[in-house]
Amino acid sequence: MKVLFMCTHNSCRSILSEALLNHLAPEGVEAVSSGSFPSGRVNQRALQTLEAVGISTVGLSSKASDAFEGSPPDIVITVCDRAAGEACPIFFGPALKAHWGLVDPSEAKGTESEITAAFDVTLDKIRERVVTFLTLPLQTMSADELKAELNRIGTL
Repeated sequence: MKVLFMCTHNSCRSILSEALLNHLAPEGVEAVSSGSFPSGRVNQRALQTLEAVGISTVGLSSKASDAFEGSPPDIVITVCDRAAGEACPIFFGPALKAHWGLVDPSEAKGTESEITAAFDVTLDKIRERVVTFLTLPLQTMSADELKAELNRIGTL
């Protein structure tokens, strides 16, 4: 099962989500990420946040969704925060689609420790959702059941 995390720039929230799911996922579950308007670079603080908790950053890159044309995902999860008014695309035909809105930690202001805390809080929220997702009986759920659970997880 391939899960695509999408965001606007594919530099922070979607990258954190991809790396964390791949870190925790069992064999047969793979995460990737893309952006509607990829920045072409990964946020350095996002990489530092992952490295600080022992999650590999190897191979993470900012890319457009067309990178997956030949290998479409089974699930597309957008992670742009609705309150920010961002336009996140949801497409990929028959893929199940869900929204797990996250505040963008790269927009955090304040001291270094406050900014670091914003990234940590975002990663903790992603971890909560990913762990919940991975506890689902994915092999036996219908598409409708999985869609309902994905939407529920997005409200955690």
